Amino acid sequence: MIKAVIFDMDGLIIDSEPFWRESEISVFKKNGIELTEDECRKTTGMRIDEVVKYWSRVYPQANLNVDNIVREIMEEMVTAIKKHGSAMPGLMALIEFFKNKNIPMALASASQFILINAVVEKLKLQHDLNIIESAENMQYGKPHPEIFISTAKKLHVEPENCLVFEDSIFGVLAGKAARMKVIAVPELINYNKREYAIADFKIASLEWFNSSIFDQLN
Repeated sequence: MIKAVIFDMDGLIIDSEPFWRESEISVFKKNGIELTEDECRKTTGMRIDEVVKYWSRVYPQANLNVDNIVREIMEEMVTAIKKHGSAMPGLMALIEFFKNKNIPMALASASQFILINAVVEKLKLQHDLNIIESAENMQYGKPHPEIFISTAKKLHVEPENCLVFEDSIFGVLAGKAARMKVIAVPELINYNKREYAIADFKIASLEWFNSSIFDQLN
């Protein structure tokens, strides 16, 4: 029985993944590392400090200051969200679907609270979400299930009674590791990757979710 719904944020409720790639490419370039969009996709779903640490290991000669790089990327991201952020198609209808069923909703993101708050404000979701959780200060980011387990506890719902919506492979892995039902909504370029097979359902857009899928998960 689904008693709570947990949404990822980046690339799931807001089309922010292009902003992440643009910001990472821009900031890393200023620090001597030329990344491509495909390279940036390798770390989709990871916490930003873990992304920077990943590339600092790949390019040790760059002598990156992780904290400074993270701060620069976050500043660019918040600016981009405030200027250009928009809800993913189907999000508002999906929220109404669960509101009508009196099912509590939460946001669980690997992003820092400064960005989460910017997104929530931009999309006007303040009154729709019961819990907002970030992996910012957690020991582990996704694909570790810590953030989802923590969110379920705050919702006072057992993990197996939670439904997660995720776009990234790391997020899907985290949701399944937490013993939750997971609906994968991959970016089109990643849609056919075999790693998404572990999700309970895979849909191309939030618009595809319907009462039939919900009933099959219950």
